[in-house]
Amino acid sequence: MRSICLTLPTNRHCPDTIAALGEEAAHAVAHFDIDVHLLVLDSCPPPERAAHAEALRRLPAHPRITPHHLDEAAQRDFLARVTARSTTAKPALLLDLMLPDGLSYGACTNRAFLIAAALGCESVHRRDSDSRYQSLAGRTVFPVHHELLSLGRRAADALPGVTESALPDALLGRRVAMVGGSFVGEPSVDIGRIRDADPETYHDVVSLWAPEHWSQARKRELVEESFLGAGTEPFTADHSLLTVVDPMRVDMCNIAFHGDTVCERVPLPPARDTIGSDYFLIHLVHDARLPGVLHNRHIVNYHTGERRTDHGFLAYQTRFAKFLLSMRYFHFVYDRMAEAGDALLDEHGRARPSAVAALARESTGLDTGENLRRLDALDRAYRRLGGRYADFADLLAGRRERLIDEARADIADFALLTEAWEGLVAAARTTPLPGPPERHR
Repeated sequence: MRSICLTLPTNRHCPDTIAALGEEAAHAVAHFDIDVHLLVLDSCPPPERAAHAEALRRLPAHPRITPHHLDEAAQRDFLARVTARSTTAKPALLLDLMLPDGLSYGACTNRAFLIAAALGCESVHRRDSDSRYQSLAGRTVFPVHHELLSLGRRAADALPGVTESALPDALLGRRVAMVGGSFVGEPSVDIGRIRDADPETYHDVVSLWAPEHWSQARKRELVEESFLGAGTEPFTADHSLLTVVDPMRVDMCNIAFHGDTVCERVPLPPARDTIGSDYFLIHLVHDARLPGVLHNRHIVNYHTGERRTDHGFLAYQTRFAKFLLSMRYFHFVYDRMAEAGDALLDEHGRARPSAVAALARESTGLDTGENLRRLDALDRAYRRLGGRYADFADLLAGRRERLIDEARADIADFALLTEAWEGLVAAARTTPLPGPPERHR
């Protein structure tokens, strides 16, 4: 019987989300012959962790659902043993990249990948704590249903489980590497107030994540579809498409990856305080022409109140600015991956980490002038907005060189981690997890 890892990384109070995740796990075992490891990676302070532990204890017991609740101390213990067992160099640095002192969207998911390998799971199914499921006629529509119908199967064998296919016949022999949907509700990036206050400035800001050489028309198209997910239309009926999935059509709050094909081969960039750093594998799957399934069981996205506080606002805008700077390197890598195509895969149709690491390392030599111009444009836009945005522009002005250096260092760290990843996964497979009392019922 195959095992899957249904995971929720969180740094916020979310017992209701954990309860809903338990319902999704129950749906999975009721409809498929699988074991579910329900993994909560908890970076919250003790009071929130206690509430999460209680939410897990309240889940109905099931012989094929095993909950795991790991705080950062337990995660660090596991990762320290993994890095020590691996044959890779610089174990202390790798541990820091896996569990950094600060927020990292990529690192928290990388930890889930390694723990899933330790648990013997074939796939990782990720959800977010600032989202919830849709329902229809009183029935919750869980994304895991589409994920389990197709993930890891030969694309030709997955055809009966999808509504339609747009996959070229030449790719039907490859395994389905990713199944995902998007979100409805609030935009994924919390900059809607800029759009409401000044649409022209919103265009100027959002277009900064495009490559500098793009035409104004192409940038305008990007702005119009950026961060909006699947819009606001609620779920009414299932639809799924077997295809090479467009990265703009899926979101990391609603995603599943096959381990042996993708996430046991290549990690996510571990950049700190950088939104979007966890989307890399979606692009890799697309550029390598690996089959995927795009479904419409979209998750509802919402913004938490913490981002509206002074501290939360400055922290989030910093993450957004670092995202813009990271794109100098990611666009280079994405372009080269698109050119490489099938060369990104080994003879077994699995992602080749050496190819990805080489491109990431090559990108570190890019000129930083484009990023300096990005910061100049962002400074002008935020000063036009005034208020909190002008205050953030002042903060940004004092950190320009540091942010430029961090963006380059982040992609170098990604190259290093990718080179070490297979060794870390192999070590994780033989490393037992710590067993705190809340892990078992």
